[in-house]
Amino acid sequence: MAGYRHWHADIRSDDTPLESGLAFTCKLKTDIDFLGRKALVSQKTTRKLNKRLFCFTLDGVVGKLPQPLFGLETIWDDSLGKPVGYLRRAEYGYSLQKGIGYGYIHQNMVKTVNLRDTSRILEHDYSLEIMGNKVPAAIHTKSPFDPNNLRIQGVYKS
Repeated sequence: MAGYRHWHADIRSDDTPLESGLAFTCKLKTDIDFLGRKALVSQKTTRKLNKRLFCFTLDGVVGKLPQPLFGLETIWDDSLGKPVGYLRRAEYGYSLQKGIGYGYIHQNMVKTVNLRDTSRILEHDYSLEIMGNKVPAAIHTKSPFDPNNLRIQGVYKS
């Protein structure tokens, strides 16, 4: 999972580009008009985000095998002690050698934290509920596989 969004899993028609981390595709700094521009500008300048997409990784193991993720696991904010969203998509990241998933944290569940303030979100501790068990998870704003998109440019770290 290199951080590319997958239609109908990571993003759907009810997700805005700001919520899904795709605002850079909308050319908001130009005068180019597009369908939904007014609503997007309004959300960017005045309204709070309803939800925000984040990446989560697991280091946990079951016996000798990595903890599997299937998608739709509940995201728990351990700092708040309550669920704040769910994973939309999950896989095993062979390059990372751990489970990786993308899910939305919902504003109406965190209430005390503004989702635009990424630094405050990253300060919290998270876990994912997998088959009734809470497993500690790390949260990321970018894909941990290639956060600077260097591999797509042919730059590989040795």
